[in-house]
Amino acid sequence: MNKTLRKISFLGMIAALFFMSGCKKKDPSVLKVFVRSSNNELVSNAKVVIIADVGSEPPTPAYADTVMTNSSGFAYFEMDEFFAQLPKKEKTGYFDILAKREISQGEGYVRCRAYITSVKTVYLEP
Repeated sequence: MNKTLRKISFLGMIAALFFMSGCKKKDPSVLKVFVRSSNNELVSNAKVVIIADVGSEPPTPAYADTVMTNSSGFAYFEMDEFFAQLPKKEKTGYFDILAKREISQGEGYVRCRAYITSVKTVYLEP
């Protein structure tokens, strides 16, 4: 009886571990775009636009978003909504980046991945 109780307890613990590991919350999908001036200084209040590259390989579904840089000089895009619309096997998206402040502007290109913080720096040209 004691052996049987031990086996049942052991199997119960293993089942609980599998259940808990399956419910683990995934990390957020984030795209951070730093904006720097031609003097390499971080720029606050710059307008940053990301536009999906529908011609990429594999193709990225249409998506666009606009955020202003914060006082630390970066724009923070939460991409979970974008990745929720993709098929389960798709975990990447490719985006063109446009940044502008007053008369200065810059552009870039980035690959964003699900459950990871992707980072890109864009330099403004006068």
